[in-house]
Amino acid sequence: MEPQHWLLLTYKVPAEPAKRRVALWRRLKGLGAVYLQNGVCLLPKTDDHVRRLKMLENDIAEMQGESVILETIALNRSQEEKVMMRFKSDRDEEYREFLDKCTDFEAEIAKETAINHFTYAELEENDVDLKKLQGWLEKIKKLDFYGAPLRSEADERLRACEVLLDTYAQRVFDTHDENRQG
Repeated sequence: MEPQHWLLLTYKVPAEPAKRRVALWRRLKGLGAVYLQNGVCLLPKTDDHVRRLKMLENDIAEMQGESVILETIALNRSQEEKVMMRFKSDRDEEYREFLDKCTDFEAEIAKETAINHFTYAELEENDVDLKKLQGWLEKIKKLDFYGAPLRSEADERLRACEVLLDTYAQRVFDTHDENRQG
């Protein structure tokens, strides 16, 4: 099996202003980087990641910081698995947050159904919430380089939320049709 190649970024930036340091950290996390320790992170080697890290290298220099980008492989399969597990663990943490929001979405639909509140305004609000969930899951999956264990559960829960909203929408349509006929 071909070893996994990673890009290793090490960097050091001035402590102040903190907002620039935090923005750099957010951008790296937004790429799906795993931090091995402070100022040392890994990403799978792709052309896109090479390009983005080079852009960040320039940003770090503008912050009066220093950085080095290296291509690396693990010493052995066991070390490679450790790194891959870190990536999976980070994604699973995001999937757990996503699943919590699915629970909130389901509870909202259940509450509206329990009180027979079937309005177009509520349907629109819930539709917006579902679109947010769909977009969020796509972002997580884009960074799920190694297939985190909770990915399939997140996919299933999103589908369940979609079905739930479809069912709620039908109740809204039925309710308003009844009002017109009567």
